[in-house]
Amino acid sequence: MTTRGKASDVEAERLARVEGAAYRIRRHALNMGEVQGQGYVGQALGAADMLAAVYADQLRFRAEDPEWEDRDRFLLSTGHYAIGHYAALAEAGIIPVKELETYGSDDSRLPMSGMSTYTPGMEISGGSLGHGLSIAVGAALGLRYQGSGSRVYNFLSDGELDEGSTWEAAMGAHHHRLGNLTAMVDINALQADGKTDTVLRTEPVTEKWQAFGWYAQRVNGNDVGALLAAFDNAAAQAAAVGRPSVILCDTKVGRGVPLLEDREKAHFMRIEEHEWQLCREQLTTGFEGKAAR
Repeated sequence: MTTRGKASDVEAERLARVEGAAYRIRRHALNMGEVQGQGYVGQALGAADMLAAVYADQLRFRAEDPEWEDRDRFLLSTGHYAIGHYAALAEAGIIPVKELETYGSDDSRLPMSGMSTYTPGMEISGGSLGHGLSIAVGAALGLRYQGSGSRVYNFLSDGELDEGSTWEAAMGAHHHRLGNLTAMVDINALQADGKTDTVLRTEPVTEKWQAFGWYAQRVNGNDVGALLAAFDNAAAQAAAVGRPSVILCDTKVGRGVPLLEDREKAHFMRIEEHEWQLCREQLTTGFEGKAAR
């Protein structure tokens, strides 16, 4: 086999590994959502490819030691996306899959909005949108002062781009030349108050990040191959001192489950009891069909 052939096989295995992780993250999210009968399931389905790319391919961590000093930091700014993050943590082996059944229940370590005091692997308590990137800037700067080679990944929503604190943090990251910081923005075009472009238009968003001094890429956030290429480009930029990176990911709420992809009032979904199994069947059919091609 030629060197090119070997490289192609490695990339194919990498792609299949991350796509498999994304499928299981989606399935975990559906199972968790069924516990409550409702929740932020649509966001978890839409962001599953992004989360899988991070946890199954990019992030340096030890599942048995979530507080490992040399770990990379993943900061979930959008606390209501916790359902997707828990699914990714379970897929990574940081929390038991069985524990996902407790999602949103009394005394659970998995509250509906992410809290660092409860959940292993949850670096910050999110929820008040617009805080995450500021914390990420402080973490990246602190790690650099410590001489650490660890990187910081911050997951934001497009709704957070409405917040002035996000842009202050973006300006600070450029000022301090935080080449160890990568932001990921889930652009699903939906907020609690409606469609993003009717609440507050943020386009042209790529040019805005570039104007703030960031290395900006915009990709289809539901295309694993495109995501991995973007993360590779961001990794090539990474340095103790350099440009921060942002990956702007266009995603679809409910991705992978046709029943949910075009549902109205998708920010917080209520799903009927008889629909959950249908959702799982649609998800599996789509994944198996894609794998067979």
